[in-house]
Amino acid sequence: MNLSLYIAKRYLFSKKKHNAINIIAGVSVCGVTLATIALVCTLSIFNGFQEIVTEFFTAFDPELKISAKQGKFFSVEEENIKAVKAFPDIEVWAETLEEQALVQYKNRQTMVTIKGVTDNFQKLTSIDSLLYGTGSFTLQDEVANYGIMGGELVGTLGTGINPIDPLHIYAPKKGARINMANPTTAFNQDYLYSPGVVFVTNQSKYDATYILTSLSFAQKLFVQDNKVSAIELKLKDKNHINKVKKQIEQVLGEDFIVQNRYEQQADIFRIMEIEKFVSYLFLTFILAIACFNVIGSLSMLILDKQEDVNTLRQLGANNQLIMRIFLFEGQLISFSGSIMGIILGVTLCLLQQHFGLLSLGGSGQFIVDAYPVSLHFGDVCLIFITVVVVGFVAVYYPIRYLCKRFIK
Repeated sequence: MNLSLYIAKRYLFSKKKHNAINIIAGVSVCGVTLATIALVCTLSIFNGFQEIVTEFFTAFDPELKISAKQGKFFSVEEENIKAVKAFPDIEVWAETLEEQALVQYKNRQTMVTIKGVTDNFQKLTSIDSLLYGTGSFTLQDEVANYGIMGGELVGTLGTGINPIDPLHIYAPKKGARINMANPTTAFNQDYLYSPGVVFVTNQSKYDATYILTSLSFAQKLFVQDNKVSAIELKLKDKNHINKVKKQIEQVLGEDFIVQNRYEQQADIFRIMEIEKFVSYLFLTFILAIACFNVIGSLSMLILDKQEDVNTLRQLGANNQLIMRIFLFEGQLISFSGSIMGIILGVTLCLLQQHFGLLSLGGSGQFIVDAYPVSLHFGDVCLIFITVVVVGFVAVYYPIRYLCKRFIK
């Protein structure tokens, strides 16, 4: 065993001449431990919230989405599109068309996003798990066209879940000028009835603005025959998403964009990652302050071990060996604190996962009752490395100075 490390281990666990040194060393270990626990729990809570958001996107967003790089709409009759449709890995192929329109119900009106989908949209996503009401997922029949609204939009228009009167939809005609005497001539108009259900994703982006209807209705309303704004895919094997995504990109070329679920919601996930990173930086700063407490313990230890240092010098020890002893001592304190902090942090996270010890409060107001946590092995490794590196940097230069100042 390395001599410096061996002596440092003896110093860590042996009794000192002054009991205060043991107390300060214990406080230093506790400080590093608490900072490590905070890192483990905070990052795990961010992971938990991110997974909850991902579950809602999973229910509404497709596994892969193909859209045009330029312009809103494209034809599905293009040869490269037909080549992609023949891929054996694709289980569900759904064509969609999204565009904004004005919706009016009685004396209320607002801007919405009309999303026309094919009949197999239920197979593409878990939309059934988001539906509320006494009706069913119906987009059209021989009598009428139907529109399924988001929960917030229902409140905005005041329709209720199952309105009797239809929604009046207005879409501007391309290149048409508005006649102030009769402005309705500049718009394509149609009606949507309610099938008796609404969808609730708990994401305002969808709930407040989206209306799901049939693809044929959307194409007619926006005058986009045989054109779509996106092709949404579900694969037979979720584990092959990245591989299939690359294959589709090669076939389609640079004129199309292929996105997975995370890329479709890149802005939201980027914000969450930034929040997690900022929290990590703040907690690392607190960890650095806790590690500076180690310096006080080591400075007192250097003074306490003057006789031992003189003995080592007589035995042939040089300045580098003596300095390494106290550096290892500081590293052992940081290492002990990191191990204890990780063990306690992981334990607290597991208890929160299984028993929900820390509640969000306001029963029924949130999606979950307790703070969600999700332990990631990569985060635990990052925290351990952070504690060890910060602990080393915090004591390296002070120990060099103290050794030169007090060790003659």
